[in-house]
Amino acid sequence: MEDSSANRAPHILIFPIPLQGHVNSMLNLAEILCLSGLHVTILLSDYSHDRLLRHASLDSRFSCYTGFRVATISDGLPDDQPRSGKRVVDIVKSLQEVGRPQFRRLMVSTDAMSDGGARPRMSCLIMDGIMSFPIPVAEEMGIPFMYFPTISACGLWPYFCIQEIIDAGELPLKDKNEDKLTFWKRKEMDLMVTSIPGMEKVLRRRDLPAFYRVEDVNDAILQSINAQIQRTRQAIGLILNTFEDLEGPILDQIDKHNENQNLYSIGPLHTHLKELREAKGKESSHHSSSFWKEDDKCIAWLDSLPPNSVIYVSFGSVATLTRDELLEFWYGLVNSGQRFLWVVRADSIVGDGIGNEIPVELEEGTELRGLMVEWVPQELVLEHKSVGAFFTHSGWNSTLESIVNGVPMLCWPYFADQMVNSRLLIERMVREVMEVKRDELLEKARGMANKAICEGGSSHINLNRLIEFFKSTAL
Repeated sequence: MEDSSANRAPHILIFPIPLQGHVNSMLNLAEILCLSGLHVTILLSDYSHDRLLRHASLDSRFSCYTGFRVATISDGLPDDQPRSGKRVVDIVKSLQEVGRPQFRRLMVSTDAMSDGGARPRMSCLIMDGIMSFPIPVAEEMGIPFMYFPTISACGLWPYFCIQEIIDAGELPLKDKNEDKLTFWKRKEMDLMVTSIPGMEKVLRRRDLPAFYRVEDVNDAILQSINAQIQRTRQAIGLILNTFEDLEGPILDQIDKHNENQNLYSIGPLHTHLKELREAKGKESSHHSSSFWKEDDKCIAWLDSLPPNSVIYVSFGSVATLTRDELLEFWYGLVNSGQRFLWVVRADSIVGDGIGNEIPVELEEGTELRGLMVEWVPQELVLEHKSVGAFFTHSGWNSTLESIVNGVPMLCWPYFADQMVNSRLLIERMVREVMEVKRDELLEKARGMANKAICEGGSSHINLNRLIEFFKSTAL
């Protein structure tokens, strides 16, 4: 007979945006909550769930957690719809259109969400990003909800300040009579944004996310995002995958802005998870959460090379390149004379792809010093002693993994929070590297994360607060 105390444990529903980086972070949080004795249901899109079943270790990773389960809904897009590049916005738009009735059906169905009463009623909903369609359903059912935007605090803060930027007259950025090329060349785009508290001397107008680049402050997309952000104030809490030593001043700004919310900065989640697995005697080997098949041969290749001799190149799960951009980067890597490991997804080259006409000097240079693969186990790569630098799109998961391992970064931001991440990262790293030697800088980066997650550290304390809150909501 099942222990009745297990049924009284909180039951948390986690709902990520169905993109690789978001799902990674949410699965890490889900496992941390399972390790803490909570029931967890993660709500995935049919498409992303299928990718995880084919290429990741989802089943084996969570098989030991009896309180974990997966529920799915459709994202409303056909299977062959591109879910990369600029088309990723289609996922959010489609979910906003088709998601609410599906979500309602799931939430009112006892069998769907609580296994016919075998697990307790949902006690809290954790949502990702700016999705708001689940809110009315949660409110009707009396279920509290939290937001977990899986981006940096510095990336999130400009979203919270949309109205302040408008009120200060720093929007619109674009004149309706100018063409795109002229817009990008304007010197005004290099002016500092002065209306975001704590970032007055850091962010330029061109560093703001793309949806700010409007010619009218009444732009439908801008106002929709502003309205969605304002709804986050209804949440009882905000979870962030960061830590105070890294983003303390901006966390303070967010805390003041959302004064009626609890703020839980509990990152780096992937490092916290490793510590908890070890503390609970769980297997600590790598568990894939990948939408693509990971190419393990890269690890054997790295094993054969000297320490700090390889630059790892990956622009993440969404960014796309034109063939000209690909060749430009490729020539740069080959001509650098350095060894490189480069992730080039099959869907990452727009147009006709790489094609068959690859310059012979690139093929020869890659064969001599490089390795190109479609996907890698990134955490293992960044932990590897042979990796000396990371050429990255500045996605938040990638940035945190680099910081934890003390790997210096070169940044090529693509969209969303990545411009803000790279701007803050470059500004901070340039200042730091002028003050301390490289080895001391890397040790300092590693030490910050370890300090946050160890017993008594800020993320350790905040995670315990979050778990205790969830336990207080159990019915």
